[in-house]
Order: sequence, then C-alpha cells, then structure tokens
Amino acid sequence: MSRIGVAFDKARAEGRALLVGCMPAGFPTVEGSIAAMTAMVEAGVDVIEVEIPYSDPVMDGPVIQKASDIALAGGVRTRDTLRIVEAVAATGAPVVTMTYWNPIEQYGVDAFARDLAAAGGTGLVTPDLIPDEADEWLAASDAHGLDRTFLVSPSSTDARLAMTVAHCRGFVYATAVMGVTGARAQTSDAAPTLVARVRAVTDLPVGVGLGVGTGAQAGTVGGYADGVIVGSALIRCLLDAPDQATGLTALRTLSAELAEGVRNR
Repeated sequence: MSRIGVAFDKARAEGRALLVGCMPAGFPTVEGSIAAMTAMVEAGVDVIEVEIPYSDPVMDGPVIQKASDIALAGGVRTRDTLRIVEAVAATGAPVVTMTYWNPIEQYGVDAFARDLAAAGGTGLVTPDLIPDEADEWLAASDAHGLDRTFLVSPSSTDARLAMTVAHCRGFVYATAVMGVTGARAQTSDAAPTLVARVRAVTDLPVGVGLGVGTGAQAGTVGGYADGVIVGSALIRCLLDAPDQATGLTALRTLSAELAEGVRNR
C-alpha cells in the first residue's frame, strides 16, 4: 500500500478526514518553502502537496498563480522541487506532487518518476493529464511504485468518472466546484454528490479540493470526504505577511485551525 493509503487509513481509524496542505515549490524561496511546509506538518497537516510552479496554469486561481510567479521569478526549477520533496518527506509526512504535464515531459517521464521516488515522493496529482493520454505516465508510475491521482469534477459523466477512477492509485481528487482554486465563503453543494458518485465505483479514498479556507469549512468537507485539500488559504498566509516570520506564524495558526476542523467535525 502507498504511504498516502496508509495515511488515509490512519485518519479513518481516528474517525476523521485526512488534511492535505498545498504549497508551491520555491515560494517564497526554496528554503522558505521547506520551512513553510515543515511548519504545516508540525501544526497538524497530514499530507503535503508540493506544486511545481508553472507559467500557464489552467486550474489555479490568482493566489496560487501569484505564488508560482514569485517562485519562477526566483529561478526555481524542477530539480529544486525534488530537493524540496526530499526535505519535507524527511519530516515523516507523506509528500505528493501536483504538476501540470509540460514540466514532466521536459524532464523525461520515466526519469522524473525515478527521481521523485528516490526523493521520497508518493506520486503525482496531474490536473491537465487525462488517463486517455497518460500511457507513458501509467508505465512509469508502475515501474517506480508511485501513485497517480487524476481529477474528477461535478460535470464528469458516469462513464468518464468510472474510467478516470479506474486509473487512479492512492486517492481520487474530486474538484468541489467548476472553476479555479481559491478559498470561498461557502463550500460546494455539488461536492457531496460527487463524492458519493466516486464511492459508488471505487474503494479508493476521495479527497476534495477547491474552496476550503477555514477550520469550519474543513470540518464540513471532512464530514463527507476522506480528505480535505487546502491550498490558497494557506498560501495567502505568506503572501499577505510583511515578512517570513510573520507569515510562518499565520501559516501555523491556520494549519492548526484546519487540523482541528477535521478532527472535531
């Protein structure tokens, strides 16, 4: 079983959802991102999702786009991401990588799978790669023992959902809304129905992302999903802070609030 699967099982045994916290690699700097992700783990985040910054995102809202732009302007590269994955994995928390597909094609699919596994990464979340076009990644993930997480959405047909889920390993990423990432005032009404549809065709854990920004919202989503995925709200702690120390304090506070939310829903 994957380390992600073990983490989901542990959370389930505790009667709660698992908390996934997301942060772009190299934001605000390589070392700063390692410090931020480590702080998240120490504050109660179960799994870290490290995003490879990309210049042309299709899923990310303005907060993640801005953080990724800062990372790219600072010169972060895919190899830096692998170093960050290794450092964060050393905390003991499972680390999954979220990436658009172009950087992996540029690196070399099998070579990246090899190096990600060597760094301690558990697998990839691939928002712009669909199973129909993923033969090379399916082979590489099998060869190197990595999970693969494809996305389903409220608009997915039953046939499309079943096909996508059948190619996942580790967990399924259910997008709560039709739109881009970003904390919202209310959680999605469509998400519980989508989670139920996924569970009808697989025993894999279902993580819900897009829109969660508070402990109360994390608790609500954790009431029907196996995992709660939070990105923009955490990233904003650093974006809005006047300095890194203040940002890390805010990040720890929100991480603890979210962790409390999934534990006391």
